[in-house]
Amino acid sequence: MRGRFITFEGGDGSGKSTHAKLLAERLRSLGIEVVLTREPGGSPGAEIIRHVLLSGAAKPLGVETETILFAAARDDHVRTVIRPALVEGKWVICDRFIDSTRVYQGALGKVDRKLIRGLERVTVGAAMPDLTFILDVPATVGLARASRRRAGGNADRFEAETVEFHEELRRAYRALAHEEPRRIVIVDGRPPREVVAERIWSQASERLHPQRAAAASATESAAP
Repeated sequence: MRGRFITFEGGDGSGKSTHAKLLAERLRSLGIEVVLTREPGGSPGAEIIRHVLLSGAAKPLGVETETILFAAARDDHVRTVIRPALVEGKWVICDRFIDSTRVYQGALGKVDRKLIRGLERVTVGAAMPDLTFILDVPATVGLARASRRRAGGNADRFEAETVEFHEELRRAYRALAHEEPRRIVIVDGRPPREVVAERIWSQASERLHPQRAAAASATESAAP
């Protein structure tokens, strides 16, 4: 049985990494095997490209080139990590995936939608997310959190953008959720961590039935 694929999206400082980890822990507590990963990166080849992208080294080459680099990283990530895990019946949780490209390079960078969707067909194919959580916070809140997280370190290529850029990003994510309500769920990222985590768990349980999957896996393991 194919595993489930869950992605987390949202602006910088929205809580994606935190809640991806919390959801992974809760699924593991049921006995479900979980692969927790991220983009850009998540595989050796993709991590090399991640450094190029987030350092800003590719920015002078133009947004189309950045889009292609993201696609190259995703191709390696999907082929070597995500698809094999899903085939083995594991659940995959990824911090950022296709929707980041659709928003950052597509909606904000004005890269042609046909190019982005064409690259998705080549790099992702059938390994599309079953469920995507967009953690929604005002840009000022997210950027303040990101700044505290860096503890004086330098902002990356995208964190360094203006507040206006990040507010436009937020609007673009909301528009995506409106386009694909069956896959994408918006969760308010401002309440306390445990409140947000419970709302995420409620949606994951309702849509993907992890308890049922865990029970089926246990039955298969017990079979002679």
